[in-house]
This record gives sequence, C-alpha cells and structure tokens, in this order.
Amino acid sequence: MRLADFNYDLPHERIAQRPLERRDASRMLILDRESQAWEDSLFRSLPERLRGDELIVVNNARVIPARLLGRRVGVRAEKPGRHSRVAREFLSSEIEVMLTRQVSPEEWEALVRPGRKMQLGERVEFGEGELSAEVVGRGDYGLRRLRLTAKGDLHQTIERLGHIPLPPYITRSDEPEDRERYQTIFAQQPGAVAAPTAGLHFSPAILEQLTERGVEIAAITLEVGLGTFQPIHAEEIEQHQMHSERYEIPEQAANAICKARRQARPILAVGTTVVRALEDAAAKAAAKRGENSRTRDAELLLEPGRAEARIFIKPGHQFRAVDQLLTNFHLPQSTLLVLVSAFAGRELVLRSYRHAAEAGYRFYSYGDCMWIR
Repeated sequence: MRLADFNYDLPHERIAQRPLERRDASRMLILDRESQAWEDSLFRSLPERLRGDELIVVNNARVIPARLLGRRVGVRAEKPGRHSRVAREFLSSEIEVMLTRQVSPEEWEALVRPGRKMQLGERVEFGEGELSAEVVGRGDYGLRRLRLTAKGDLHQTIERLGHIPLPPYITRSDEPEDRERYQTIFAQQPGAVAAPTAGLHFSPAILEQLTERGVEIAAITLEVGLGTFQPIHAEEIEQHQMHSERYEIPEQAANAICKARRQARPILAVGTTVVRALEDAAAKAAAKRGENSRTRDAELLLEPGRAEARIFIKPGHQFRAVDQLLTNFHLPQSTLLVLVSAFAGRELVLRSYRHAAEAGYRFYSYGDCMWIR
C-alpha cells in the first residue's frame, strides 16, 4: 500500500499543546467497526458504556527525562596538531541528546543533534559536569551509542538534569507540570522515551468506576522508543522496517489475557503500544506451537516473559489478542495511523479523523481519544 493512502489534513490549531486540567475530561470518539459509524462522546462515559466483564490491558511504562542538553568537549584522547585544534573549536558547542534505549547499565542508544560531526571518542558534558557522555559506536537510523558517566547515581542524575521529551509537534518547551502530566497513572517501569498516551486519560476516579463495574485491569510494559515515532520514508509501506522495542508481559497479565479469551470476554488494549506487545507475543506463541500465526486460536496461548517487538501491524494483519482499542489520534503517514487502520479499516478511520478535525477534537499526545470496538 502507498504511504500517501494514509494522509489527512489537520489544521495546526487542532494539535493539543497542553493537557486539560482534568485527565478524564477529554472527548472520546466511539467508532463501531460493524456499523461503520461513529458517535461523539466523553471519556468519562467509558465505564458505563462497557459490558462490565472486559479485560483492559494498560502499559505501565514510565517516561524518563530522556532529553539532555549539553556541550561538546572534544575527544577523550586528543593528539597534537590539527585534530586537537578542531576539538577545541567545539569546546562550547551546544548538543542535544535524546536517549532512545538503554543497552547496558552505562550505555544508551541516542539521537544526537547536531550529530553529523559527532565521531567516535567525542564527549559531551551536561550540567556542571555532573554527567558526561562519550560516543562509543554508531547504529542504524542515525543513532549513536553513548557511554554515560555520572559523578553520583547515574539514573538520579539523568532524572535531575534531563527534560521530559515532549514530541516535536508540541512547540513549547517542557515545563515542571509535564513531569507528572506526561505520565499515566499506571506508570511504574522506567525506560520509555515517549508516553503511552492513550493511558493519559485515566484518573483514579475512572479506575474506581471500572472496578465497581467488574472490569479487570492488567498491566504490561513496552518501553516506548524509536519504533513508535520513527517516520515512514518508503513510498510503499511494506518496505518500512520497524525499530525493535522491548516489552514484558508478567505472568499474572498473561494468565488474565488467556482466561479472558477462553471466557469470550472482550480484551480492550489501551494504546497502540499494548497492541504491538500483545500481537507480537501472540504471534510468537503461535509460531512456537507450529501454528499459522495468522490463525486466531479460540484459547489464546500467550506466554509471559520479556521479548522485543519489531512487528509492523498494517492492513491485512489478523488480530489474535485484541478485540477493542482505546487510542489517541495519530500523525498522518505514521506507523501508528497504519496500525489503527489495520484494526478498523483505512477508509473508516480516515473518515472519522476528518469528522474529528471538523468537530474540534484535540489531536495527538495531549489530545482527545478514540474508542474502537
């Protein structure tokens, strides 16, 4: 399919720049796949609209302040001559580092800007020298591999010096409030560099109402990283290669998911990150059993544990683990819009997006949501 098939027009003023005062005050567009129709509603109506026996699966990843602002300090081992002079010229150069994935206790994959001249051995310092990074490798997608060193605890230093990595379509600088509002109330496991934004709408009051209705909640972890926000550059989406993202499905969550499938109870995924993790795990489990991963099993066997998802969910995907989806509105020509189109149908999704834009819905991370059932 052509990338251009997943495009739509959105007025800039529809892009939410700040969160609402109340998490659960967002609007919710209800999309019905069977009737091919939609309904305008509010997120706080979700508990009363559910049957009451659903299993809701959330992502409990916690966003780290992954955006670091520093200055270039040259190479670790300078040699006399021209190279040393060039290094000194960059002594005060400002560098922005976006951590994307931790690969060892001290090493991270990162996007560096400007990164063209950041060679092996180059170093960057942050703050008053409390944190430093050395380029120790290069990777795909323009990534650098950095070795981080702190004068104190590394993670605490990153927490103190780092900035919340708001997406680029939020044109303001991050503010202290974002440290709390760009986290879901489920956030526990640090490691994500973007929020699983569909979960931002949930409040303690909504959770209490869901529990009273008999709805079950299960939590998994997918470390939201480059695979989620990496743009599609190929004209044909089938040519796009996803960057992998780590996930973990605890035994309790896996058991709850399998039980819900056996009992024919709806499994509602909160966000595309949950969809990626569950569908990848279901496909791996089916392949391990020697079954066709495109065939839906009446008793979904989904094993607990850690894995990496490189799955690119696009139209034609046979969903095994997810029955319903709560999601925010996504950027044109993005892997997330392609995923939602695979779940609900491209034409229906794009028509509903056009309606949402015309009806004044707020789009993207701090925006409103859509419930697809």
